[in-house]
Amino acid sequence: MTHKGTVPLETERLILRRFTLEDAEPMFRNWASDPEVSKYLTWPTHENIAASKNVIADWLPLYENPGHYSWAIVLKSLGEPIGSIAAVIVDDDVQMVHIGYCIGKTWWRQGYTSEALTRLVRFFFAEVGANRIESRHDPRNPNSGKVMMKAGLQYEGTHRQSDKNNQSGFCDVAYYAILAEDYRKEITP
Repeated sequence: MTHKGTVPLETERLILRRFTLEDAEPMFRNWASDPEVSKYLTWPTHENIAASKNVIADWLPLYENPGHYSWAIVLKSLGEPIGSIAAVIVDDDVQMVHIGYCIGKTWWRQGYTSEALTRLVRFFFAEVGANRIESRHDPRNPNSGKVMMKAGLQYEGTHRQSDKNNQSGFCDVAYYAILAEDYRKEITP
């Protein structure tokens, strides 16, 4: 893969860009402080703005690495971040990126997350040269799987009790993916 790093990307309604420390307050307010948002995730709900600021401060030096990909999802009409989307695993050996995302509850079921994921699918195949893009979710959160399918990923199977999240104990994980060859078939008339 030819890594580009977290470059600015745009869709009809969104700007995907690097986080800045100024994003701590909207991050906290719009999604990170909401236990409903973090319910099926692995990071704890932020208890104050300082927690959000610390997370962003930890991320900022990572932007120097061209193989690091972490975007703020900025709603153009609002002008501030409403969520995040990132390549949480990048495996050059198999040319695979694993995408994780979250978005504030106010913006659920409006197509924003699938719009952001669709843009990343295009970016990773067309510009980075990925062969496989995958994502996963807890089956108790089926709307996350709908986001993946809208972005062209296909359900591949469920790994039983293969992870933990903010629910108690182990959880199953449903995997979805799209391959470069499938993507090329979709975009070629």
